Amino acid sequence: MLAYLAVFGAAALTTWLLAFPVRAIAVRIGAVVPPDPGRVHTSPLPTLGGAAMFVAFFVAMLIASRTKHFAPVFHGSSEPLGVMLAAVVIFAVGALDDVVEVSPPAKFAGQVLAGTVLYFLGVSMFYLRIPFGDLFVLSRDLAPLATVLWVAAIANAVNFIDGLDGLAAGVIAIGALAFTIYSAQLTDAGLLTADNVGPLIAIIACGICVGFLPHNFHPARIMMGDAGALFLGLLMATSTLVVGGRINDPFSGQTYFFYAPLFIPFFILGVPIIDTAVATTRRAIRRTGIDRRDTESHLHYRLMRLGHGHRRSVLILWGWTAILSGFVLYPAVANRGNQLIPFGVAALGLALYTLFHPGIRGTTGNTPRPTPEDAPLDLPG
Repeated sequence: MLAYLAVFGAAALTTWLLAFPVRAIAVRIGAVVPPDPGRVHTSPLPTLGGAAMFVAFFVAMLIASRTKHFAPVFHGSSEPLGVMLAAVVIFAVGALDDVVEVSPPAKFAGQVLAGTVLYFLGVSMFYLRIPFGDLFVLSRDLAPLATVLWVAAIANAVNFIDGLDGLAAGVIAIGALAFTIYSAQLTDAGLLTADNVGPLIAIIACGICVGFLPHNFHPARIMMGDAGALFLGLLMATSTLVVGGRINDPFSGQTYFFYAPLFIPFFILGVPIIDTAVATTRRAIRRTGIDRRDTESHLHYRLMRLGHGHRRSVLILWGWTAILSGFVLYPAVANRGNQLIPFGVAALGLALYTLFHPGIRGTTGNTPRPTPEDAPLDLPG
């Protein structure tokens, strides 16, 4: 526990401290996102907050490598190096997009490269879990493809929910903490070995998000940008790859925690399959790009149209994430209630979708703007 707390604290404190100079540098080099109709911000906001996360990750990894508890993770294994090199690749792609804007195919190519680096340095899944289905053993031909697609899917899922101040950071913090606790249960049950890098990556991701939230919660003073969102996606992909993708013994909550980084953004946070299809169809009819922001299809924009406001919208989504994760985590800790999980998850998802489906509209049909006292502070210089 002390080792995890030390790594968590190092990640959180380093991220919080570095966000100050990173914000100043972003303003100086012009890495500032102006307001536009597709965003909820009404003032220019510096980006590149992912740089603070990125450096904090390496600081936390360095401290972990000097900690006795995590010695098996680093001793004789290429996986930590693979995670760090893949982090460099995906952060570089995201940072470049934050500064000069990279085309979607180029960003996807960077995600594929990051996933490929992970695979060749030993970070890959052995088993693929199908919800309410069977467990598939991946062949040598399918393992690299599954690894690469998993990284790209989760990286884009995290990037997709980065629409409101503090939303992505808070959701990943909650999800990563729940995943760390779940990994501890697997370790206690003898299903997870001490050399598994997944729990370490998850607790670092949690610490990074907690350290970034004071700067990013509304009114935000800096955005994590694609650099931060894609980077966090890589960390969550890595954790699930080496934990859920390598255990074939039955244990409560395995399927959920394997797919949690996808379930939470898409299923719980307002982008169910039907909703995505509606948004894609709308954009096709209007002849707009599918990568363009759409304030009519995302749950967090609908919440604001319903009058919840920026902060309350984020807190609601944090609450749903915590309730869902806690609901699935409880049987793993208490060793009872497994039979209720499918019904509870379905009920939570259905209730949320019923309340905020695409037909919901506010009284004005427009996304509320932040009030003056909630507006982001003017940038220096």
